[in-house]
Amino acid sequence: MAEKIVKNNLSVRKQFREAVRYVKESKNHIYSVILIFIASAIFGLTFSSHLGFIKDLLREILSKVEGLNGIELTVFILQNNIQSAFMGMLLGIFFGIFPIISLIGNGVVLGYVSSLVIEEAGMFALWKLLPHGVFELAAVFIALGLGVKLGGFIFAGKGRRLRTLRERFYQSINVFLMIILPLLVLAAVIEGILISVLG
Repeated sequence: MAEKIVKNNLSVRKQFREAVRYVKESKNHIYSVILIFIASAIFGLTFSSHLGFIKDLLREILSKVEGLNGIELTVFILQNNIQSAFMGMLLGIFFGIFPIISLIGNGVVLGYVSSLVIEEAGMFALWKLLPHGVFELAAVFIALGLGVKLGGFIFAGKGRRLRTLRERFYQSINVFLMIILPLLVLAAVIEGILISVLG
């Protein structure tokens, strides 16, 4: 029994090291999605007065979490984030188009929300977004960066496309389990606690 536990621990450590290595190898893709996200957020912040329709979308989202307690809210946030990150990564197989669309959409919404927060409570109120945002955004950037890289298999040599796709798919799933999922769990717990406390 003890030997089996040791072997499992070694296997998990190996998978984690492999995940870290793949993230480092994919840093250019991750940096690219961060730049796209920042540009989209700046757009949303700058042109917030023309993006009033986003407020209706936010109301719809808020109506889904209305009345939830801290645990229920944490579970809702976690499910939503896992689904968004996983599908964004997986759908990158279609030439990386879906992760980029997701980045632009989320960036614009964040910029718009930031403009509302600044307008209502001032610039310093944005600090409330940071505690969970750091982990959540890191997870999303990694997931969507790997999604874009996954779609890049099409640019591999003619005889290497399928092998490249299989390798990138395996590595992406491993990173999701070893790095992205734990980050999203941590982000959801912090966010659920903060929203419950700050009300």
